[in-house]
Amino acid sequence: MSDLMLLALLVGLFVVSHELLSHPLRAPLVARLGEKGFAVVYSVVALASFGSAVQLWRETPKERLWDTPAGAYIPALAAMLVACIFFVGSVSAPNPAMMPGVKGEPKGLQRITRHPMMWSMAIWAGVHIMMTADPRTIVLASGVAVLALFGTAMQDGKKKAQNPAYAAHMARTSHFPFLAIVAGRQPWSAIWPGLVPVLGGLLLWFLILWAHPMLIGVPAAGWSYFQ
Repeated sequence: MSDLMLLALLVGLFVVSHELLSHPLRAPLVARLGEKGFAVVYSVVALASFGSAVQLWRETPKERLWDTPAGAYIPALAAMLVACIFFVGSVSAPNPAMMPGVKGEPKGLQRITRHPMMWSMAIWAGVHIMMTADPRTIVLASGVAVLALFGTAMQDGKKKAQNPAYAAHMARTSHFPFLAIVAGRQPWSAIWPGLVPVLGGLLLWFLILWAHPMLIGVPAAGWSYFQ
């Protein structure tokens, strides 16, 4: 079996195990193991599968399937800035999609998308697929994107069935970014995510660009613009 095929299997194992443990297997395992016991199993499976995938990604030789045009660098930088703003916004305000018992009107990034963290991961995946053109990265990033977007759809269904108030939250928001604003469910002023997500996202974005060579071994695309 090739390293790329094994990597695809490990990424697939991570995605499938995450979805099974998050949805159909969660209730029976919690009943048998308790919340803490389930959390241990969940963490071990996630770390083992994803950690093995990342390690194999590091060991697999890098290739390039296409030449990324220089004109893609600026859009990639902009997309990663959006991803960083979404990520900071996802952790700077309580979100009913992530935390049980959160009530009130959608806040900050939730008015743009009710899943800002997952969309930050999906944007990261898309940018890295486009810019690296590397089969090993395409496999790893595709798994992250599938987990982010398919997992949120599963999460919406589960939370809607468990909590009628979440259905009202879904009616006021959108999964796809900015759709609720375009559809009139949120005001156009909601396009501004807030000062904390924007400033925090800018800082995170710059730190990632700066640290990319140390963490990954290669400069981030477009980093030369800052040098």
